[in-house]
Amino acid sequence: MDFATNKIRNISIAGHGQTGKTTLLEHLLFVGGILQKAETTESGKTVSDYTPEEIEHKISIHASLSHINWKENNINIWDTPGSSDFVGEVISAFRSSEIGLMLVDGRSGAQIETIKLWRELDRRNKPRVVFINRCDDERADFNAVKKDIHDKFSVEVCPVTIPMGTGADYKGIINVLEGKAYFIPAEGKIEEATDIPAEYQDDYKDALGVLAGAAAEGDDELLIKFIDEGELTTEEIIRGLQIAFRNNRIVPIFAGNPIKNSGLKSVLDFIVDIAPDPTFSLENAVSDTDERVTVKFNPDEDMKALVVKTSSDQFSGKLSYIKVVTGKLNSDTEVFNIQSDKKEKIGKIYRSIGKKLEEVKTLYAGDIGVAVKLPLAKTSDTLATNNNTLPFIKLRHPEPVYSMAVSAKDKKEEDKMSEMLAKFADEDRTLSFNYNIETKQNVLSGMGELHISILLDKIKSQNKINIETTVPRVAYRETIQRKTQAEYTHKKQSGGHGQYGRVVLAIEPLARGDSYSFTNAVFGGAISKGYIPGVEKGVQEAMEHGVLAGYPVVDVGITVLDGKEHPVDSSEMAFKIASRNAFKEAMRNAGPILLEPIMNITVWVESKYLGDIMSDMAGKRGRILGQNPLGGGIEEIRCQAPQSEILKYAIDLRSITSGTGSFETSFDHYDPISGKIAEEVIKAAKEFMTVQQED
Repeated sequence: MDFATNKIRNISIAGHGQTGKTTLLEHLLFVGGILQKAETTESGKTVSDYTPEEIEHKISIHASLSHINWKENNINIWDTPGSSDFVGEVISAFRSSEIGLMLVDGRSGAQIETIKLWRELDRRNKPRVVFINRCDDERADFNAVKKDIHDKFSVEVCPVTIPMGTGADYKGIINVLEGKAYFIPAEGKIEEATDIPAEYQDDYKDALGVLAGAAAEGDDELLIKFIDEGELTTEEIIRGLQIAFRNNRIVPIFAGNPIKNSGLKSVLDFIVDIAPDPTFSLENAVSDTDERVTVKFNPDEDMKALVVKTSSDQFSGKLSYIKVVTGKLNSDTEVFNIQSDKKEKIGKIYRSIGKKLEEVKTLYAGDIGVAVKLPLAKTSDTLATNNNTLPFIKLRHPEPVYSMAVSAKDKKEEDKMSEMLAKFADEDRTLSFNYNIETKQNVLSGMGELHISILLDKIKSQNKINIETTVPRVAYRETIQRKTQAEYTHKKQSGGHGQYGRVVLAIEPLARGDSYSFTNAVFGGAISKGYIPGVEKGVQEAMEHGVLAGYPVVDVGITVLDGKEHPVDSSEMAFKIASRNAFKEAMRNAGPILLEPIMNITVWVESKYLGDIMSDMAGKRGRILGQNPLGGGIEEIRCQAPQSEILKYAIDLRSITSGTGSFETSFDHYDPISGKIAEEVIKAAKEFMTVQQED
C-alpha cells in the first residue's frame, strides 16, 4: 500500500539500556495487528533483535525498522540500541525520524544515555514524547519520574495518559485527551475504552487542566481563552497540542506497561492524531559554496532521497535504508548517486518489519524503505532523479573512543580482514579502520570494547578469520626547545660527475601547533634558486623521523642561511641529502623533546561515582577542567589526559561505574614529556623499530 506524505509518521524509540525498547516495539506491533503474538527478548524471536549477535547477547545492536498501518496512516518505527557503544545507530534513526519516543523506566527516571540522546534530539530541534514504563512495578513512581523529566530537561511536560494506581494496584491508564479509561486487557488482548472510575475523577481533572494549559501554549487565541475561561474544548486541545508539539514546546508524557499491552493504543492514536507528518520537517543540503540549504518534504518535486543507513544481510545481501525527501521513489528505476556521480539501478523496494521485507511499488516523500544490492550507496549518500541535485549534509557521528591494533593470525588472511573491516566501517560511521603509517599498525576504532568485540566475533563466525588484538601504539611527536644551526657538505666522487652540495641551516622552535615554516635567507647566489626546492624536500624528509625515537617532527622553523654549490657536480639531489643531514645535526643540538597527544574527555556518571572518577583521572596524569550537575544525580565532568593513559578508558570507566558511565573524547593538543615517561617511550619505539627491521 502506498501512503501520501501527510499519512506518514516516522518515530524512533530510544532510551537507556534495559528500559524495554525492544519489548515496547514488539507489543506495539501486536496492538497494530502486525504480529499475532509478541515475543520476549529472552526468546531470541523478537522482530527487531534478529541478528545472531543480538540473539546471543540479548541486547539491541542495530537500529531496526518496522512499520504499522494505524488509522490509514503508515507509522515507521525504529527500535534503537540503548548502549553507548552503538550510539551511531541511534543517530541515524534520529536523522530519519520526525519524532522521538523516549522510553524511561518508571523506577529510575531519566538515566545517563537518555540524557545524552535527549541532547541529540535537542540539536535537531525534534519533538519527543516520553513513555514511562513498568508502572506496575512496586518501585515505580509516575509522578516522581514526571518531575524528574521536568527538572532534568527544563521542559513543559503534560500527561496524555496517567496511571490508575501504582505497583501491585496498577489497573491501567486514563487517556486524558479522550476522557476514557483503559484497564489492563486480558493476556493476548488489546485495550478497550471504558468510563473513568469515580475514584480517579479528581486525578483526571487535574491532568486535563495541565494538558489544556500545555495546548494553550501552542496558539495565542487558545491561550487567551484558557486564561479567561480556565478550560478548552477537546477539539481546541487537539489543535493546540498539534501546534505546540510540532514546534517542540511541550513534552507529552505517557504511562503504561507494554508487556501487558497497557497504554499502547493511546500512544499510536497520539502519533497519528497529534504528531507532525514529514511536511512539517526540513532536511539540509549543502551548496557548492558550503552553505546550508533547507529542503522541504514535498511529494510534487523531482525525486531526492537520503541513504539513512546501510547494512549487510546474509541472505538479501547489502541493504540500503532510504528516506524519500521529495517526489517519489519507484521500483525498477535509475537514480543518480550524487556522491559517486554515477547511476544506480533501483530494483525492488520494500518496507521492513525487522528482517521481513514487504515489496512495494512506490515510496512517497517522507516515507522510509529498503533497496537491495545497491553497489555504490553508502550511509548519508544522496540519490536523485537529476545529477545536478545538491547533496544532503552528511550525518555527524561522534568520534570513536576505543581503539585496538588488529592483525590476522594467519598473515595470508590480512587482506581479507582489511577488506571486511573497511566494509563494516562504511556501514557504521562510528567505526574507523585505517593503517597508521607512523605506528605501522592496522587500527580499528569504535565506541567501546563491546562494539569492537562483537564486530570481530562476527567476522570470525562469518568468514573464519581469527583476528589478534593489541593496544595500539601512540603517535607521539618530536620537537626542539632552542634555536641552533648546523651545516653539512655532501660530497661524493665516483667517476664521471660527482655529487656536491653544502647547506647551512638554522632551526628554531615554533609555537605549539604552528607545525612548520621554511625560509630562504641565502644572499649572493651561494645556492641557486633552482636548488632551494631540493633543500626544502630534504628538510621535510628529515622531519618525518625525529632523532629521539623516530616520530615526526613538528613546530620547527627552518631558515637556510648559506651554502655552496659546484658548477658541475651540484644537483637537487645533492642539496636534498645535504639539508637532510644538516637538519638532523641541528636537531640533536637543539634540545629535542617528545610530545604526547592530549585528549579532551567528557564523562557522564552518577554523582556517587564523582570522587572515584576524579581520583582515577588524577592517576592518569589528567586534569579536571570543570563539572556540571545535570540534575537527577547525574554529573558531567570535563577533563584532559594524555592519550596513552586512556587507551583502555572504556574498560576502566565500565569497571568504576558498574557499566553505567559514558564518555566521549576528541584530540586537543600536544604536550611535552620528559624524564622516565619519555625514556620508556623512546625505549619502546627503538624496540619496535628493531622488530620491524627483523621482519
